Amino acid sequence: MSSKKTKVAIVFGGRSPEHQISLLSAQNVFKSLDKTKFQPVLLSIDKQGIWHLNEESLSLLHEGDADNISLAVIENPVLISQNTNEHRVLTSSGKEQLSEIDVLFPVLHGTYGEDGSVQGLAKLANLPCVGCGILGSAVGMDKDIMKHVLQSLGIPVAKWVTLRTETQTSDYNKITEQLGTELFIKPANLGSSVGVSYTETEEQFHKAVTAGLKYDHKVIVEEKIVGREIECAVLGNENPDASIPGEVVPRDGFYSYENKYLDEKGAELHIPADLSNDQIAKVQALAKQTFINLECRGMTRVDMFLCENDKLIINEINTIPGFTNISMYPKLWEHSGLPQEALITRLIELAQEEHQKLNSLQLT
Repeated sequence: MSSKKTKVAIVFGGRSPEHQISLLSAQNVFKSLDKTKFQPVLLSIDKQGIWHLNEESLSLLHEGDADNISLAVIENPVLISQNTNEHRVLTSSGKEQLSEIDVLFPVLHGTYGEDGSVQGLAKLANLPCVGCGILGSAVGMDKDIMKHVLQSLGIPVAKWVTLRTETQTSDYNKITEQLGTELFIKPANLGSSVGVSYTETEEQFHKAVTAGLKYDHKVIVEEKIVGREIECAVLGNENPDASIPGEVVPRDGFYSYENKYLDEKGAELHIPADLSNDQIAKVQALAKQTFINLECRGMTRVDMFLCENDKLIINEINTIPGFTNISMYPKLWEHSGLPQEALITRLIELAQEEHQKLNSLQLT
């Protein structure tokens, strides 16, 4: 039996406003990688979109500071060959081969990573890629499209209105007649609560829409849902498993960026959530149904509200959920009996299984 280790390219950083969060997540993925089975190839992407090879050490500045963490090594620019079956990391000149890659493991939250971009590169290069493919990533990333798809399948979502840069409406009264005065404004294609605002007045509303449109060409305006914030981690491909559910109890009203990454006391994470067996079963079933219907693969965190009469409403999904030391996805699996090292290993195996399945299809 061959003892050759699988070379796993952990890709992190990126051009997204969630750049710093990606660095925090990459720390945990790197630490949790089973080095007896896998050889890490660390590929960082700076904020200008340039890829760098970090060899086998994760060099970061201000590692414990979520607001100021940054890449330390940005002096070794490289390219990944997109040629099928040519899994090489080359120098920026494209002539010298520095490493080979067996599996791509993107830890890129938000745009230019979680939206299908890197998944497309992996498909062109015929590389196994951890997590969702192009379609699941793109649909899961765009909250507007995700809601349309789920709604068409009878899965409940919060009522919303979509505003675009080119057609931005100022008809606040019409929107509040439809959704109420307590509103959430979110960039359609970002996560980690970046650019998200809660508004109760017209002045706050217009400021929030303007702020949200700085991050995306469209924002969604959602009604406020009164309910408990429940999160469930899903793992698998065609027949996924769901973790025990957890509950987020924000200190200041909603689970903001600061609560998630800057203030460890900004929210209480209850794992497991205080739910009945029947409620747990319903949460897990809806999480898996959402995962399957959105063509997800590998991993996804499904966030939902538990309202009166046990009604569940999908809030959003995260196809590359946070992997920081306080992130819900790995914590939910830890409490479900799957420690982080085993979780990372399983994600790589799922990527390889999905890749083999896709490559079994006839091309001509």
